[in-house]
Amino acid sequence: MAKALRVSAWVMGLACTAIGLFHVLGGNAAIPGEADAGPTLDSLGRFFGAIFAGYGLAWLWAARQDPVPAKPVRLLAAVFLLGGLGRLLSLAVHGWPHPFQVALTVIELVFPPVWFWLADADERASRERRPVSRSAAEQSLPDPA
Repeated sequence: MAKALRVSAWVMGLACTAIGLFHVLGGNAAIPGEADAGPTLDSLGRFFGAIFAGYGLAWLWAARQDPVPAKPVRLLAAVFLLGGLGRLLSLAVHGWPHPFQVALTVIELVFPPVWFWLADADERASRERRPVSRSAAEQSLPDPA
């Protein structure tokens, strides 16, 4: 479980950072079917691309910790889930988007529950690996051997 958490955090971090930078550099061309969406959406997309790259860096930070911290993983998962819920709201208000966006919505709704479930796996594994230390009172007693 701990390995699954660490690997998924690394994959998520690398993917989000790359996708975010792709949007910063590509602007409207990075959005399927929206290459001619105009300067306002281009500006918005590049801005949110930078935010998404930062989100990816936060996942990479979490993946590099030993153990991977549960609270940041849950927070990052919640943000991703909120994005998926936002897409569902858009679907309800404006209808079906490009099929690629529908696939992203599914990913954004499926992965967060998995991360919520795995969030403390590395912390638990770390506690199990740590040797049990003697208390200060036990350490002050002479060894009976």
